[in-house]
Amino acid sequence: MKKLFLSLAVIFMGFNFYAQEYFPKNDGVKTSNSNYTVFTNAVIHTSPGTEITNGTLIIQKGKIQQVGTGLSIPKNSIVIDLQGKHIYASFIDPFTSFGIKKPKRQGGSFRSNPQYDASREGYYWNDHIRPETNSLDDFTYDKKKADEFIKAGFGTLNTHMPDGIMRGTGLLVALNNDGTKGDRLLSDASSQLLSFSKSNKSKQMYPTSLMGSMALLRQVYLDAKWYTTNDTDYKDLSIEALNKNKNLPQIFEAGSRINGFRADKVGDEFNIQYIIVGGGDEYARINKVKATNAKYIIPLDFPEAYDVSDPYMANLVSLGDMRHWNQAPTNPSILAKNGVQFSLTTHKLKKIADLNARIEKAIKHGLDKKTALEALTTVPAQILGKSDVLGTLKKGAYANFLITSQELFSKDNIIYENWVQGHKNIVNDMNTKDINGAYELTLAGKTYDVSISGKPAKPKAEVKLGETKLGSKMTYTNDWVFLTFTDADTTKTQYTRIVTAINKNPKFWSGKAILPNGSETTFTAKQKPKNAAKKDGKKSEDKKETPKVLPVTYPNIAYGNSKLPKSENILFKNATVWTNEVDGILTETDVLIKNGKIAGIGKNLNAGNARIVDATGKHLTSGIIDEHSHIAAAAINEAGHNSTAEVTIEDVVSPDDINMYRNLAGGVTSIQILHGSANPIGGRSAILKLKWGESAENLIFNNSPKFIKFALGENVKQSNWGDAERIRFPQTRMGVEQLYVDYFTRAKRYEKLKNSGKPYRKDIEMETLVEILNGKRFISCHSYVQSEINMLMKVAEKFNFRINTFTHILEGYKVADKMAKHGVAGSTFSDWWAYKYEVNDAIPYNATIMHNQGVLVAINSDDGEMSRRLNQEAAKSVKYGGISEEEAWKFVTLNPAKMLHIDDRVGSIKVGKDADVVLWTDHPLSIYAKAEKTLIDGATYFDLEKDKAMRKSIVDERNELSTMLLKAKNSGLKTQPPKKKEKQHFHCDTVEHIH
Repeated sequence: MKKLFLSLAVIFMGFNFYAQEYFPKNDGVKTSNSNYTVFTNAVIHTSPGTEITNGTLIIQKGKIQQVGTGLSIPKNSIVIDLQGKHIYASFIDPFTSFGIKKPKRQGGSFRSNPQYDASREGYYWNDHIRPETNSLDDFTYDKKKADEFIKAGFGTLNTHMPDGIMRGTGLLVALNNDGTKGDRLLSDASSQLLSFSKSNKSKQMYPTSLMGSMALLRQVYLDAKWYTTNDTDYKDLSIEALNKNKNLPQIFEAGSRINGFRADKVGDEFNIQYIIVGGGDEYARINKVKATNAKYIIPLDFPEAYDVSDPYMANLVSLGDMRHWNQAPTNPSILAKNGVQFSLTTHKLKKIADLNARIEKAIKHGLDKKTALEALTTVPAQILGKSDVLGTLKKGAYANFLITSQELFSKDNIIYENWVQGHKNIVNDMNTKDINGAYELTLAGKTYDVSISGKPAKPKAEVKLGETKLGSKMTYTNDWVFLTFTDADTTKTQYTRIVTAINKNPKFWSGKAILPNGSETTFTAKQKPKNAAKKDGKKSEDKKETPKVLPVTYPNIAYGNSKLPKSENILFKNATVWTNEVDGILTETDVLIKNGKIAGIGKNLNAGNARIVDATGKHLTSGIIDEHSHIAAAAINEAGHNSTAEVTIEDVVSPDDINMYRNLAGGVTSIQILHGSANPIGGRSAILKLKWGESAENLIFNNSPKFIKFALGENVKQSNWGDAERIRFPQTRMGVEQLYVDYFTRAKRYEKLKNSGKPYRKDIEMETLVEILNGKRFISCHSYVQSEINMLMKVAEKFNFRINTFTHILEGYKVADKMAKHGVAGSTFSDWWAYKYEVNDAIPYNATIMHNQGVLVAINSDDGEMSRRLNQEAAKSVKYGGISEEEAWKFVTLNPAKMLHIDDRVGSIKVGKDADVVLWTDHPLSIYAKAEKTLIDGATYFDLEKDKAMRKSIVDERNELSTMLLKAKNSGLKTQPPKKKEKQHFHCDTVEHIH
């Protein structure tokens, strides 16, 4: 009933604003205010960059009737002379939760009482998909909060329920404190809101990860299309709402630059152009931001300066965080200069009142004032599809406007009034005389310097006697000034009090003073000329120092590149070359790198225009490949279901992970990021080249082979998850086998229906399993115990496919003959054992025994630290089992390349292969060997000498930034204490939770 009333109110407002004559009136005579309010002689800024001098603005019934010059003033008009003042359209914030309380998270963690199924019937199968949510159901107009927005210059807010992945529709609300609910509501379906975060209204487990959220969004869009085009035997109110909302502006709260890219990726797949709520760090990859073609909504929560006065505590602050403090205020200007259209928002600001200071800071860092105004008026109006009635001052638009003393964003500007739907809100009384300035105050034979600044209604005074600053307190009410200040003698607590009325000439005061001894006298104060005030050492606004902003690197953290490495032609001379081919190890040999490929191998090669690197006494190898890694990812496990084949690590590649650089320093050039082992059927893999500084998609192998992670053992049956986790199937090793059989049986049925030509619901999970059945996707399976290893090979053979790789495989030595017969590879640890019960039988001879039985063997890390020394891990197989050095080296190069089906491109030094090579200072299996140069596609991504120079550069940059931070603190800016951000190190069993 409430929604019906409000909707009808909005409809009738379109015909006659505030006209509700059809309502009965029993408390008096009906009246209707048809008066006009006319504002004359103002500078009217009808839109950013367009102004009318000595203009007239005529409003009636909450809307603008006319705007221009030389207008006829209607008879029944209230005329307000605004000589010397300015009028602007009121601001619009397109992303708030004004008047709506976010639900509290249900008690306990997701894992303390896990819920795997939806709690609602008649809606989508996942509780975190809530497009049917109408924010109006939870909206209460908050007058106190509205006043904060009004004082900051806002007239209209887009608000929503900030809860869930699909959050439902937003409300467009006018901040009309005098109107009714129906008056204020401009739209009860202004936009559809989305995020990657789950709803607090449900404890449903899925999704537990960012990649799960992305997969869920994809499946929802597919299901929405299916629901529309096919007769279904069920009713889904969520899907119906999603389809109904599809033409609304789609606002996606990403919260960071990289999550904005992830959101845009999903949107592009379904021809949806999201409006992205950014994170304020877009400046660091502006070209990629521009490539999204999205409009952005940008917060202004610039970080406060870190208090680095304690040098030991200062070490807790990373260089990346220091840089962000320095660079973040440039974000709006960089967006503007690169043609990215954006709106500004108060989202994430601790106080709405901080908005103006943040905009001033952005302007100081290069943001054009016109662009700032557009970002608060015309752009949010465009985003919300309301340019006809909001954001500009024109006939028919809502009478939402500001009256200011000067141009917006100028230093001493004052917002006097904020009119919303024709209703006046006084922010600062425009009749209050402006007394700001520098004065010479004469009292009892002494001359004081008094400086007054701040808002007219709440000015601040600074009193000096000579060079001595005196304590002071001032109030200014109804044109009366009351000023109290201390004595210059700090050993005495004495006060002088003065009081005066400000007359027509606020530049000259005279009045009564009460001296510390209680006697009364008179004083005079005369305002100094403005030029004289500037001579006191204060620079004019135009001559303020431009902030120094340090350059962005790729990535924008310590050890980032000033520019991305490029392929170059290089000739390595006189190296010991480990070819991993039939030629074996070649001494005093040259290798030519050209156009990103290995172009020549031999002696006395012609360099041509190639740069020559003297490799005498050094070893050149192909780059190390880590078959099992969990670095460079924002998530590893999607633990919400027992099968999550729909998720992919490629969605959550994290290109700023410092472990990539550290791996390059250890000679690693390629990795497979595997999903974790939280479920029997995990997510899809990502195979990367560690091109430090590149974007996430540019790290992924071109035409990358398709892999997926399966898992066996304790983790998947949740035996080590705690007593609460006794709900999800399977809970036994027998159940794990039946799960595989069930899913592959369902996948075969799915494929049969798909190939029949009949309508079918596209299921991303089933599509992935069908790829496995058809040999188009390969399985890397987490495994320990021989019985389960045998089981999975039999399941695969039953469905006529083969397991590609058993990873960990610490009991592989027990079933090596069966593995060789099945054709499965083994990627193992060198010497890990006894870290949990199911690895009690692990031995360091495992790799050798499997190799000797004809199994393709690799040594992997499964660890962000161990991956930096895989050359040493490979050497252990020489010790344990007597593997030849050459074969041991293949355990971390050619063999993992074969496992990953990329050995036609990498894994050995062969003409025509990618130039992914490492120059070692010593024998590569030696503990003394260092990677001197690590190349990928012929570009140098690690160089030992450059690394030394970067370390010095990092120290210098930290010192420079620390000086800036100390200067900010000493100038009185707010600071935050240093705090260390602990980076989560992912392993197979890491289960992260999104909220």
